[in-house]
Amino acid sequence: VVTLVRSLGGIMAQHHRASLPILAFFVLTFCAGTSESYFAIPLKLNPGTVNVSSAVSLASLRSAAGDGKGLSLATDPTGQVNFLDMVNNLRGDSGRGYYIEMAIGTPGQTVNILVDTGSSNFAVAAAPHPFITHYFNMALSSTYVSTGRTVSVRYTQGNWEGELGIDHVFIPNGPNGTVTINIAAILSSEGFFLPEINWQGILGLAYPMLARPDSSVEPFFNSVVKQLGIPDVFSLQMCGGGLSGATSANPLGGSLILGGIEPTLYRGAVWYTPLIKEWYYQVEVLKLEVGDQNLDLDCKEYNMDKAIVDSGTTLLRLPVIVFTAVVDAIMRSSLIQDFSAGFWDGTKLACWLKGETPWRFFPNLSIYLRATNTSQSFRITILPQLYIQAVTEMDNTLDCFRFGVSSSASGLVIGATVMEGFYVVFDRAQRRLGFALSNCAVSGGVALSEVAGPFSAVDVAADCSTRIFKESVMWVVSYALMAVCALVLIVLLLVLVLPYSRRRRSGEITDESSLVRNRLK
Repeated sequence: VVTLVRSLGGIMAQHHRASLPILAFFVLTFCAGTSESYFAIPLKLNPGTVNVSSAVSLASLRSAAGDGKGLSLATDPTGQVNFLDMVNNLRGDSGRGYYIEMAIGTPGQTVNILVDTGSSNFAVAAAPHPFITHYFNMALSSTYVSTGRTVSVRYTQGNWEGELGIDHVFIPNGPNGTVTINIAAILSSEGFFLPEINWQGILGLAYPMLARPDSSVEPFFNSVVKQLGIPDVFSLQMCGGGLSGATSANPLGGSLILGGIEPTLYRGAVWYTPLIKEWYYQVEVLKLEVGDQNLDLDCKEYNMDKAIVDSGTTLLRLPVIVFTAVVDAIMRSSLIQDFSAGFWDGTKLACWLKGETPWRFFPNLSIYLRATNTSQSFRITILPQLYIQAVTEMDNTLDCFRFGVSSSASGLVIGATVMEGFYVVFDRAQRRLGFALSNCAVSGGVALSEVAGPFSAVDVAADCSTRIFKESVMWVVSYALMAVCALVLIVLLLVLVLPYSRRRRSGEITDESSLVRNRLK
């Protein structure tokens, strides 16, 4: 800025008075152009208020089913999709993920694809790997077309590389119709395919912003909505119940309902929370409770640097400060003394004599989410059976368990540990996520989850997400830039109205000032 003012001063001292309005216009244009190009002034939007979340009205849904914009129901003969055909179309468990069967290419090659709401690429193994039984052979599909582009994706754990192509996909237990979609053919990977898994690819259900190599790669569900004309809604029930005990002979499972919600999969009300941003399924967490203990942290700690709902993450992952507070609160309320630190950090299992269960020793965990009526919140609660998770038997005398919560350096992640307690509705059409009690989150006649509300959120910050800090910084930068521009313009105007003491009486313009003028031009 100093250099700019000095340069302008030199120009003004030698330049003809008639050129000053041009200079003023130049500076004004420069400032406006710079602020527009490099400093996007945030636009404050008022989201308004919506009635507090309540039970989904079947009558209203049925009336909307035929217009292509609402949710169609299995019980509605005029609905676009028969959701009952999709019930129990998932297999898997919380430890190794939930997958759905698909047929890719022409003729169709059957593969199992992991359901992941935390990414946006549809990718399938296209080369042999020691941990998978089969893969998609591109050469055997008459409809596969390579785009000639390479792609690589890195996850919290594992990564893969491959090539982008286009082919047909059909879901046997999904919407009727074949869809032409973008496929990433995985040619090499590291830490992505794991021992004893039964899936060969991944179905990214998040938004285009997360697609790789860029957002021009249309995600799978976007293509399904566009080509089959179903509502922009899907819902997910994961029935592992916290157990990592699925086998090929006795698989656990769940349901992925593409196009809406299936009322037979949940009970009670569906409580909705607004989506903060359309990339991951980012939500706003207001507080956490361990038993009856409020952690009493600043609500921004829960959303540092984001809070998302991700079916592809096994555990409930918490920012370090929040994780430490949760463990401390559990230890204070737990009936177990001097518990091994290795259990909390995931390096050790806790074992009891066979037949004994540790769940009575641990408290419930509750997460408060902002409701669609932003002055209110609701609470989702999981019992210890969901986060103190049984693993494979160590021997005939012991039952062992792991801690289903971990620390995170990349934000709070509501993963399978929590999602298994709920029927989760991803209502993209109305930018909201819904939670209802899952019918399969029951053990021994005891419900493993709870939903309660509404609660007042007037004592909580208006915005607990960390974006408020980023927006504030942008406001400060924008105002500072405008102040600098105003200062430069004031200097120009002052020089404009003051007489030139150094101007040549002949009114001639020197060669030096001519060069400056030409440079400006």
